[in-house]
Amino acid sequence: MSALVLALAAGALVGLALGALGGGGSVLAVPALIYLLGFTPAAATTASLIIVTATSLTALYAHARTGTVRWRTGTLFAAAGILPAAAAGAAASRLPQPVLTAAFAAVAALAALKMLRPGRAGTGRTSAVRPAKAAGTGAGLGALTGLLGVGGGFLAVPALVTVVAFDMRTAVGTSLLVISANSLASLATRGATTAGVDWALIAPFTGAAILGAWDGKRLAAKVTGALLRRTFAILLLAVAAFMLADAFAYSFAYA
Repeated sequence: MSALVLALAAGALVGLALGALGGGGSVLAVPALIYLLGFTPAAATTASLIIVTATSLTALYAHARTGTVRWRTGTLFAAAGILPAAAAGAAASRLPQPVLTAAFAAVAALAALKMLRPGRAGTGRTSAVRPAKAAGTGAGLGALTGLLGVGGGFLAVPALVTVVAFDMRTAVGTSLLVISANSLASLATRGATTAGVDWALIAPFTGAAILGAWDGKRLAAKVTGALLRRTFAILLLAVAAFMLADAFAYSFAYA
């Protein structure tokens, strides 16, 4: 199968997850770039940020049209994460490849476990935002985005549900604002590394992801959220196990 076909297929899956779940797609983008398209872990995290930024902004527009984005709360979360995202993005290129791979696998496993746990439903009413807790959560999400090239939506959605009692639809829409801001901040610190990105693969990957995000938005309205989360979580667990095994094998081979 050609690299172009693989890029299109992986991009569609990433966009589908972002559009339907408000996060999680970027957790698939990095392993797809590494194992399907031959990117190094460092290059994959940079390329993932490009893909996530473009796709999240597209999905954000789609959700904003339906009124499911809470701009004030999303801005609070995003503002707290901008500096950590930029700092972590600058540090990521200095970490050994096995460390990045293992860290990413751990995050993928965490995402899967969170998706498998029964969700705590929001009330549909926005409670008073606790600034300290919101800022701490936003900072953590920003650092995660910068270091591993993931948007952090799989953590932003449950945070918005539990911290400010958003319903699931509103949490998904607002998380896309947080993802977009964090991804842009981290990408800004990696300007020099984007020159080495293979645009012949990243451009179709991103295009397919953007189209997939629109399909994901429509899918979310037709399929139960529980089924989407369970299916995606099982896939993530398999990816995490494979990446952990690969990181350990690399470490032993070069020990």
